[in-house]
Amino acid sequence: MPGRGKGIQLPHNPASGRTHKLTGPLFIFLAAICLWPRIDTAMGLAAGIIFSLAFSNPFPQSAGRWSKKLLQVSVIGLGFGIGISRVIGEGKHSIVYTMIGIALTMLLGAALGRVLKVPANTSRLISFGTAICGGSAIAAMAPVIKAKEDEIAVSLATVFTLNSIALVLFPFVGHLCHLRQESFGVWAALAIHDTSSVVGAASSFGTAALAVATTVKLTRALWIMPVALGFAFFRKSNERVAFPVFILGFIAAAIVRSLLPHYRALWNALAFGSRRLLVVTLFLIGTGLTREVLKKVGFRPMLQGVGLWIIVSAGTLAIIVKGVIH
Repeated sequence: MPGRGKGIQLPHNPASGRTHKLTGPLFIFLAAICLWPRIDTAMGLAAGIIFSLAFSNPFPQSAGRWSKKLLQVSVIGLGFGIGISRVIGEGKHSIVYTMIGIALTMLLGAALGRVLKVPANTSRLISFGTAICGGSAIAAMAPVIKAKEDEIAVSLATVFTLNSIALVLFPFVGHLCHLRQESFGVWAALAIHDTSSVVGAASSFGTAALAVATTVKLTRALWIMPVALGFAFFRKSNERVAFPVFILGFIAAAIVRSLLPHYRALWNALAFGSRRLLVVTLFLIGTGLTREVLKKVGFRPMLQGVGLWIIVSAGTLAIIVKGVIH
């Protein structure tokens, strides 16, 4: 490095310095423009990924922290756009096939992990993340099974990469298959990992799809606790499992809308604002897909993640198209 011993002195590149100084303002500008209604969720995520790979995230820790907070705020705000009766109806309707889907995904993931010789903890984390709620599920399960930092990183990177693909791919396939909005919402909620990508894909497909996807996905996310606690019991682990509190906020917002229908214009405005905030959230999430993250994804874990995701996505879509789930 310059100024240390007799190391090679690299020539100063003024353009490189200017580029570095501009990354902060450019980052803020792109995040702000995501609030524009013509920017959809896929565009927000793509902008974040392209920015991260072309430059580098100037605020990596802040972006990661705020993406989690804004996602929770966005989900709570979306509750103002859905009445509590619909939330209860969709939740009751989806509980059986959600349970079956989680169990089958976990078993299939374990089988794929053994066949591909993926390390046990990494395999469990990828399977759990695919079965329930992506990064949130992985974060909850990791301390229970005493996963190492590299195992967590590989699992998160695998799920994150597939989430990014799903957000763009699912709406395209949904239109190709002429899915109704309600059917697409169910498919997205059951086959996409993270809540952010589920809500993002459904939002780009339509308002009705968004309502169904959000409710079914949050019903699915509730299973983080019982499944993780089950693992903790059998493994005799004393680690605590965090409850996703923002789900209660979503339900509370839906109750408020139902109890105070005269303020519907206000609730609709809050729901609209939450959808715009979600695009900003996906931009921040996209900036987390760095070259370093991609390097952490090994061939076998990625193969397990892709294989499990394709089987779950294709199987769920086939069942929905045939009318078994509607």
